[in-house]
Amino acid sequence: MAAGFSTYFCMYAFRKPFAAAKFDGGFFFGSDVQLKTALVISQIIGYAVSKFIGLKVCSEASGEKRAWLLIGLIGCAQAALVVFAVCPPSWRVVPIFLNGLPLGMVWGLVVSYLEGRRTSELLLAGLSCSFIVSSGIVKDFARGLMQGTVAECWRAVPWIGPVLADWTGRVSESWMPAITGFYFLVPFLISVWLLNQIPQPNQGDVTERVQRKPMDGTERLAFVKEFALGIVLLCTAYFFLTAYRDFRDNYQVELLEGLGYPYRQNETIITRTETIVAFCVLGALALLNLIRQNRAGLVAAFAVMASGTVLMGVSTFLLQAKLISGFWWMTLIGLGSYLAYVPYGSLLFDRLIASTGIVGTAVFAIYVADAVGYTGSVGVQLFKDLAERGTSRLAFFQAYTYFMSGLGTLLLIASCFYFLARKPKPIGPTVAQPVKLLENETLN
Repeated sequence: MAAGFSTYFCMYAFRKPFAAAKFDGGFFFGSDVQLKTALVISQIIGYAVSKFIGLKVCSEASGEKRAWLLIGLIGCAQAALVVFAVCPPSWRVVPIFLNGLPLGMVWGLVVSYLEGRRTSELLLAGLSCSFIVSSGIVKDFARGLMQGTVAECWRAVPWIGPVLADWTGRVSESWMPAITGFYFLVPFLISVWLLNQIPQPNQGDVTERVQRKPMDGTERLAFVKEFALGIVLLCTAYFFLTAYRDFRDNYQVELLEGLGYPYRQNETIITRTETIVAFCVLGALALLNLIRQNRAGLVAAFAVMASGTVLMGVSTFLLQAKLISGFWWMTLIGLGSYLAYVPYGSLLFDRLIASTGIVGTAVFAIYVADAVGYTGSVGVQLFKDLAERGTSRLAFFQAYTYFMSGLGTLLLIASCFYFLARKPKPIGPTVAQPVKLLENETLN
């Protein structure tokens, strides 16, 4: 869990630091689209394209290739951030696109180390907390670089500290993403090495959770055909949910300022909100590991997700009724959105594979959802700037919260009933084969 957590935590230092900058007053080549919106969309497009590439790369990757792939992907992302620093403002959409292009495959490669185990819910819950916590910490760290706070911290370190403090100083918005990446490069390499030491699932894992193996094109197509309607329902909900989660994540600085929380008086507010969210999500999803029966575990996963979408709407009503503060609203909608969002990237499809008995990899199903989800994120960002440009980001986001809460809950309930009623047909060679039990081990 620690190896997976730290690997993906460090990845966010290459993906999200630019979101800490506001790029005020900048517009994309003189259009009505704000420069930050163009940068966010460009990275999301690269990230979405990466998910489509990952359908093949991540579902087929195995063995030692995964570690080298992870290192190569991060190296390409960091090189793009260096180019970002020296580009003219409007042209930065190109390197930030190239930054997102490799990063979308990191999640699938890390998940492939952890899926298909009797403790997968616990492992994947810990992994999922990485992008909740890291997003806040990385943005606070990046803001500290721009404000000179990080340099002040270095001065307290003997010998080399004052030198580094003078070298970094106040980092510009242009160089801040690349400098942040350099800080996290060595921890990332150590984390990948540790991740690669994890042993393969043993025979007991295979018995309870079904064998996991790379899927070729024929097997991927058969999987989609078998669960077509359920996948459509899940992906529709994920389409809007990913857009919601991304909007909150990318414009968290602006949303907090709109709620009355400026940076200088609230230097660590993003870290505080996301840490509370992460621990609550970890606790909720880790409890699912106590449910050993796969069908019941699948139902419980849907219940957790639907409760998250309901919480988003309820907390927004409480804010507008002045019953909770802006800090707690940001925390509660974060908790609700991540309770619904996180299972898509981890335990939902792991349980689905296990409950149907199909031999394959949950990574493929995860990447089908991700490819659809990040397409929605681009659409919502453009809709805000072009169709709702007179509306503040905060007002737009609150209205979107109600929409997401209602539609998301309905779609999740419908997809749950679909999978409960579905009796999957054998899919050729991908049907689970009987597995010899370990000595002294029994099936549940």
